[in-house]
Amino acid sequence: MYGDTVSGYSGYAQIIDEKRRLSIIDLYKTYLPKHPGLPLYKLVKKIADSMGIGKTTVGNVIKEYNESKTVTIPKRKRAKKSFLDTFDDFDKNAVRGHVHKIWFTRQIPTVDKIHQSVSADINLPPISRTNLFRLLKALDFRYTKRSRNSALTEKNELVEWRRRYLRDIERYRKEGRHIYYLDETWVNVNERSSKTRVNTTIKSDSKELSTSTANPSGKTLIVLDIGSEKGFVPDALLCFESKNNTSDYHDEINEKIFRKWMEGVLPRLKSNSVVVMDNASYHCEKVDNAPSSDTPKADIIKWLTDKGVVIDKPIVIPELLQIVKRIKPQHEKYVIDELAKSHNHTILRLPPYHCELNPIKLAWSSVKKHVRTKNINCKLPIVKKLIKQGVNRVNSTMWKNFIQQTKDEEKKLYDIDFIIDEVLTAETSETVLTITGDTTSNSDSDSD
Repeated sequence: MYGDTVSGYSGYAQIIDEKRRLSIIDLYKTYLPKHPGLPLYKLVKKIADSMGIGKTTVGNVIKEYNESKTVTIPKRKRAKKSFLDTFDDFDKNAVRGHVHKIWFTRQIPTVDKIHQSVSADINLPPISRTNLFRLLKALDFRYTKRSRNSALTEKNELVEWRRRYLRDIERYRKEGRHIYYLDETWVNVNERSSKTRVNTTIKSDSKELSTSTANPSGKTLIVLDIGSEKGFVPDALLCFESKNNTSDYHDEINEKIFRKWMEGVLPRLKSNSVVVMDNASYHCEKVDNAPSSDTPKADIIKWLTDKGVVIDKPIVIPELLQIVKRIKPQHEKYVIDELAKSHNHTILRLPPYHCELNPIKLAWSSVKKHVRTKNINCKLPIVKKLIKQGVNRVNSTMWKNFIQQTKDEEKKLYDIDFIIDEVLTAETSETVLTITGDTTSNSDSDSD
């Protein structure tokens, strides 16, 4: 049933919980009498956009309800675990750090060199050479052909994003703008001090964030907060129980929850501030979704004409979508960015796979350490209280220290790209000299 075509939409639906499925039907019942002449596919899109759920999922839930007048919950299949599941964001960040470490020695990293370095890191899970290569690809590393050698470098798009971020945050600091950092995390109610690792470096401090069990037993709390060099913003903490008891808080927070939280936080920030966040999907809800191949032709044309594009001759859908692709970047806006702008603030998004650039990660490390140390009874209300205590303990002095450690990481990342350029340029020049020398030698022999 979940792969069926529903009013022009096809594909595989995601599995969602009972609460969200009932919410879909509630919206459907609300919208239907208000828009009696609206085609079902448009009604599906309207509900999907408002809830941040895929159109196929919404369409299939409505189809099932119309056929049976009931809402059933499909059994969730246990997904087969990938080796990537054993590497959390901090582990992945550490792997990238090992690649950069080799570049800092002015050597070209190979998979063998990286595997040797990663395998020697006791804080990282064991990984085979083959899976390490797959992980590097997932982190946007690829081989670049330089002369006779291949160098493992990050994709140009990621490097450009990182350098743009580093320039932007430095500019905002010089302008004297107050910078806030926000992030979500999770806490297993059964976490205790016996699981604590003692760490001193920034990499290890970051790693301490993930010392919880990979598959948490018992209840899990999802936590969201924001802070700056002045400390955590007072009364901004959001803490609620996970419905799925999963360590992936991205499953628990949606656009609506995040937007409502931001609406309460933004008025309490210093004027003309900058808010740093990552690229979680609920951080990137778009104001106006551009048409896709699923969009009816009339709606594509309307979207284009609304943007000032003149369609003065017959044109087919692939041509229309090409125009959409060309102008889409000019009109792409995010709900949170516009909300922040209305309060005279600016959103700055971190480049992917760069959690070390967010000092709140280190603040979370301190909070979790407090929870583990004081957690005796493993009771939900007690752990909630401990989280609040941990947040209050992270004062402005600690935050300034975390931010300084982050600035040190920024400096390393700024330097690494120049080092890579120097090494690769030297390799190319050396190869050219070798080839030129061989050619000259051959010419001399011929003349003799």
